[in-house]
Amino acid sequence: MGELLAVCRVHQLLPDAGSVGITAIDKRPVEGRVKAGAYGLYADVQADRAHHGGLDQAVYAYAAEDVTFWEPELGREIPPGLFGENLRTRGLDVSGALIGERWRIGTVVLEVTQPRTPCATFARRLGSPPRWVRRFTEANRTGAYLRVVEAGELGAGDAVEIVSRPAHGVSAADWFGTWSAGAPAFAAAARLAGALRESAEAGEVRLSEDMDVRVTKALSR
Repeated sequence: MGELLAVCRVHQLLPDAGSVGITAIDKRPVEGRVKAGAYGLYADVQADRAHHGGLDQAVYAYAAEDVTFWEPELGREIPPGLFGENLRTRGLDVSGALIGERWRIGTVVLEVTQPRTPCATFARRLGSPPRWVRRFTEANRTGAYLRVVEAGELGAGDAVEIVSRPAHGVSAADWFGTWSAGAPAFAAAARLAGALRESAEAGEVRLSEDMDVRVTKALSR
């Protein structure tokens, strides 16, 4: 069982050099109980809705244990929300969470849907560290996107309880590390994709749209 250290929502929309022109990555901790519904935390937004948000990326979680890896790498403190996360946790292997794993936090039930894929907006948020997208990818400390299965309220200090785990054994980090490795890992990606597809067809998990596309591609190579 882990602990929720902070709940973060958008503080302000910032100008951004990307195609949308603005970004909602500026997330900061809020006090008190926060409602969570199908599209995420109450009063939170996503600017680039073609690539962020929606039912399958309603909430993004990142672990304090992964932050301790990045702080010396970046030479700076990483307060909750700096990586654009909604939830900062402790005592829970977020990147190692299984696709389809469910958590209860407060009265909210969340389901892990997919790993984060880093982008240029993320790099700009951090002041464009050298090779940031590649470094984040290679470290494979992805955090996890979640869908909201049961709406409710949560707040800093709540326990994070794992209430169910699928049998396929494929974690967000397993998938992201194999998928991002490219051609040398095609066979391994196909094995993971097969396990996920079998689990989905058995009704054990529901793949996000993005995961479904990538699983299909991995199986067709």
